[in-house]
Amino acid sequence: MEFKKEQSIYLQIVDFVHENILSGKFEEGEKITSVREMAGEIGVNPNTVMRSYTHLQEADIIYNKRGIGFFVAKDAAKNIKKNLRHHFLKKELPQIIKKMKMLEIDMAEIEKIYEKTT
Repeated sequence: MEFKKEQSIYLQIVDFVHENILSGKFEEGEKITSVREMAGEIGVNPNTVMRSYTHLQEADIIYNKRGIGFFVAKDAAKNIKKNLRHHFLKKELPQIIKKMKMLEIDMAEIEKIYEKTT
């Protein structure tokens, strides 16, 4: 896993788990990679992975079975989409709209591009 400098490593691990759940690699109720295994695989401190897993647990994406490990929570994909959608609409989209206005890009132009990509 290659890390980007502009985002905390623990949040990049969160994104990695999100992607694996949304792609179906990690399925609902399935055990996910342990903290130690994940840390070894991606070359980070286990405390960093634990911070990521704690974040995911607080967001109802995973849950812990004490002594067994972490598992994908019921409705994890739905919760991820809801959280990411909220973040996009409240944080990213306003910045995109601001940039569109500065560059004088109208919605018709965006719609054409959108139609080509879907």
